[in-house]
Amino acid sequence: MNILLTCCAGMSTSILVECMLQECEKQGKNYNIKTVDQGIIEDEIEGKDVILLGPQVRHILKRVEKMTNGKIPVGVIRLKDYGNLDACAVLKYAEELVEEHKLKSK
Repeated sequence: MNILLTCCAGMSTSILVECMLQECEKQGKNYNIKTVDQGIIEDEIEGKDVILLGPQVRHILKRVEKMTNGKIPVGVIRLKDYGNLDACAVLKYAEELVEEHKLKSK
C-alpha cells in the first residue's frame, strides 16, 4: 500500500511516518509511506492508495478530495492517534479507508 501523509510542513508527520514504518516491519507489511507539505500534495498523489491529513490541516480535506477526483480515499488522522504517535491505529485507519473506498467503487 502507498500511503501519503501531509501536514503544515511535513515535519510533524515525519515522526509519525517513522513510527508507522517500524509498525509495518513488526506486522510484516511492506507499505510505502511518505509525508509532504500540504502545499505540494497535488504533485504527490499519483500512485497513492490513501491520503491522510494531520489534524492541524483538516481544513484542506474538501480541497484534497477534489484533487483526487474520488479516486483516492482521503481522511483526517484522529487527534488522539496523531498526538500519541499511535502508528498501529493510524495504519488501521488507512487500511479501513482503502477498504471502504473499494466497497464504494464496486
